[in-house]
Amino acid sequence: MREHVMAWFVLIVSGALEAVWALALDRTQGFTRLVPTVVFAVSVSASMAGLAFAMRTLPVGTAYAVWVGIGAALTVAVSMVTGEESVSLVKILLLGGLVGCVVGLKLAH
Repeated sequence: MREHVMAWFVLIVSGALEAVWALALDRTQGFTRLVPTVVFAVSVSASMAGLAFAMRTLPVGTAYAVWVGIGAALTVAVSMVTGEESVSLVKILLLGGLVGCVVGLKLAH
């Protein structure tokens, strides 16, 4: 049971790190800027390692879907908050649906 809870915790953190590396990748300008490139490299490595750790306990399909869902939702949300992406009711509802699906996968597991 404890291992299962730890796997979910690590998966959620890894999903958040997916958003970090996606946003950092955009800022690297083709890996020509040092700081965003370092942030990208560290966060992508940690995110993948966390996903791999979680997959030792959780099914691959569930783990991957939750990881991608968290990363995608956070990436879009941060982009909307910073003004890099437009905000609309439809986008907010769709993000809510995505988060609902991620929660549903956790509950179904």
